[in-house]
Amino acid sequence: MKTRIALLATLGLLALSCAKKTEPIAISAEDYHASVDKVTEVMVHDIFSPPVASRIYVYPNIAAYEIMALQNTAYQSLSGQVSGLGNIPEPADGAGVNYPLAAMVAHMDLSRQLIFSEDRIIAFRDSLYAEWVDRNPDEFEVSRDYGMEVASYIANWMDKDNYKQTRTMSKFTVNTDEPSRWQPTPPAYMEGIEPHWSKIRTLVIDSAAQFKPAPPAPFSMEPGSDFHRELMEVYEVGNAITEKGDESEEVAIARFWDCNPYVSVTRGHLMFATKKISPGAHWIGITKIACRKDGSDFDKTVFAYTKTSMAIFDGFISCWDEKYRSNLIRPETLINQHIDDSWKPVLQTPPFPEYTSGHSVVSGAAATALTSIFGDQFAFDDDTELPYGLPVRSYDSFNQASAEAAISRMYGGIHYRMAIEVGLQQGRSLGDFVVDNLQMTQPQTAMAQQADSGQ
Repeated sequence: MKTRIALLATLGLLALSCAKKTEPIAISAEDYHASVDKVTEVMVHDIFSPPVASRIYVYPNIAAYEIMALQNTAYQSLSGQVSGLGNIPEPADGAGVNYPLAAMVAHMDLSRQLIFSEDRIIAFRDSLYAEWVDRNPDEFEVSRDYGMEVASYIANWMDKDNYKQTRTMSKFTVNTDEPSRWQPTPPAYMEGIEPHWSKIRTLVIDSAAQFKPAPPAPFSMEPGSDFHRELMEVYEVGNAITEKGDESEEVAIARFWDCNPYVSVTRGHLMFATKKISPGAHWIGITKIACRKDGSDFDKTVFAYTKTSMAIFDGFISCWDEKYRSNLIRPETLINQHIDDSWKPVLQTPPFPEYTSGHSVVSGAAATALTSIFGDQFAFDDDTELPYGLPVRSYDSFNQASAEAAISRMYGGIHYRMAIEVGLQQGRSLGDFVVDNLQMTQPQTAMAQQADSGQ
């Protein structure tokens, strides 16, 4: 009798174990946020330039989106809408693919391919894999295999975007004979980064030069000239902020939107880099904040990240096209040469030409994309910089945040007003084009999302 009871108990435990292992694997929006956050964490560790960081974000998001859109007919594939992208392979009928899980797999695998510290992504991935395989090994295996198949397809398309070719192109040559041309700035005096970024394949815009802005004011050190007034404004605003001290609102704004992965700190003969996110990463963080406040499900979360990251990616290409066309000298250089050799900006000047402002272009583009998803009066608290020792700032809309991000460059002493204002409009125009030319949601879905967001 005791033997029979023990046998029945064992069989019962086995039945419970089998039942546990065959339950569907639930994937949430928080899982996707965690995957994107891990990418940001690794990029900060590995120190990628802002343009390259935008590339690291966009392709994994597109892979996840394309898988998600196969299952959810409220969303439309990007095939035929973005440059060179065809239809991803589809799973066999009845394969039992868990599409959100496959989307996560594709996101993590492409992210791993795009960064240096692969071990960090792998450790994160393996922790999820262990959890998923414990829940349902069969569903996990078929979904993982499909996610990897799509990741391979997107990687093949990604490899044709000219990125690898630009790695072997010539370095930027500084022209010190022409006084208007950009020169490396202290303290690290780095070479100009990504001088060939305009050659990267765009996704939605027709070409790098499609949103070519008006040229900067003609260079002139003649007092009263348009350019000289621009220069003097940076100098005078910087002096006024210095008088107010480090606790001023202008300094707080400048530091909050610094987002310069190349900031160097000097201690005696030692120079080292601090850890900061890129401007694109800041807006990816805002995307997470918006999705959480909105209560976005997994599919809408993937959609929001993908649309925003595409606007950011094309925004960097457009901005860098103008930066190395106009090749304009930074205010810090001219002020030190002609006005005050001891003057320093609030922020370190990043290592590339001045016009137009990258923060302005990218913030304008990202804010426009996010507004199209969540509405124009979407208030939010931005805690993106909390891990880096900066407080929360609050905004009534994405456009308000983008305007503050833009003017932060004046407060930081690293941009002329013309680069800020023209750059912000450049980004908003580009963002409008992305929104108008990408059909990612069915009309009824778009209307429902706008209604839910109060747009």
